[in-house]
Amino acid sequence: MSVVRLHEVTIDCTDVVREARFWSGLLGGEPSEPMPGWLRLAPSGAGAPMVNFQPVPEPKRGKTRVHLDLLAEDLEAATAWVIRLGGRPTGERHAYDEGTVAVFTDPEGVEFCIVAYRDAPEGASAPSETGQQE
Repeated sequence: MSVVRLHEVTIDCTDVVREARFWSGLLGGEPSEPMPGWLRLAPSGAGAPMVNFQPVPEPKRGKTRVHLDLLAEDLEAATAWVIRLGGRPTGERHAYDEGTVAVFTDPEGVEFCIVAYRDAPEGASAPSETGQQE
């Protein structure tokens, strides 16, 4: 039995509105303001964490040491969606027996991955283009 569980993920950013808009486009939901200057996305599904956008004065420097992995059924469609929302593919892709992982950055350069399994693990369902679980 675990004494803790993942509750929230917080992304530091210089432009909170732009970051929240980008991630809202990927994950769905409307940002709310939990405290002045911050924005938050509600969990995208049961057991999922909230995503916070914390204002900071300095831009991102260096590689992100912790990143989000997002699930997609169609990696090419997900790539096009990320680009439409203002993110960028890094060109880094890893092909494994179970599927492919592609690395992207959000508008402020925060790295994240999109995972496309050949056969989705039990209980995993990818979101649609609106960010809602199917």
